Amino acid sequence: MNKTVIISDKNLKSLKIKKIIVNLINKEKIKRPNIIIVIGGDGFMLQTLKKNKNTKKSFYGVNSGNYGFLMNKFSKKLIIKNLIRAKTVNISPLEMSVKIKKKIIKNIAINEVSILRQNRQAANLSITSNSKYIIKKLVSDGVLVSTPAGSTAYNLSVHGPILSLNSKKISIAPISAFRPRRWAGKIISDKAKVIITNLNPKKRPISAVADNIEVRNAKKIIIKVQNKIKFSLLYDKNTSLQKKIKLEQLKKETN
Repeated sequence: MNKTVIISDKNLKSLKIKKIIVNLINKEKIKRPNIIIVIGGDGFMLQTLKKNKNTKKSFYGVNSGNYGFLMNKFSKKLIIKNLIRAKTVNISPLEMSVKIKKKIIKNIAINEVSILRQNRQAANLSITSNSKYIIKKLVSDGVLVSTPAGSTAYNLSVHGPILSLNSKKISIAPISAFRPRRWAGKIISDKAKVIITNLNPKKRPISAVADNIEVRNAKKIIIKVQNKIKFSLLYDKNTSLQKKIKLEQLKKETN
């Protein structure tokens, strides 16, 4: 049976939880191989997933941060039982290919790709999907392309739609749209390829950010779901990622 791996960030709360889990695992046998336990917040989970994108193991997050949407709540009494009974959710990231000068830089995004203005002037963008215009000219602070898993993160803050995990959709949401002023964005198939072009790169430079990895002075950004990569996330029975997303949908509807 493969040994359970535990990865923790460096804050004191995380290290304390790690010590407790190590002691419990040493006392009890976990009849579930190939688990990586990740202790920290959502940002640390995203970082860990990307570093281990080629692994076949499953990731069980233990929250020691603030919100911890991708994580599970820590319980000393229940942690072993929760690990054994946890349900698997498979998600695929977005692949971002950014053209700057004569180079193409690629990164993956589990939550979203953010296109952001770099200076005081609004960005001028065109957005196409499968060679058809979604919008010919968007004047805004930027735009977000979000996965279902990331639709409750930054996407929700810019009033983008919340997507169910099994929706097979991705969201395109503007950030502070100036023209057209009432453009609300678009939901498209996760099989589509999105191309975002900077219409004025010299005067109005933009950055492309895959979760938290920034590429500056982007001229063209190609975004698609990378189905060759699948992350297996483990969730406690009563706090699955699907349930968390559904709760956020209900909150949005009642606000």
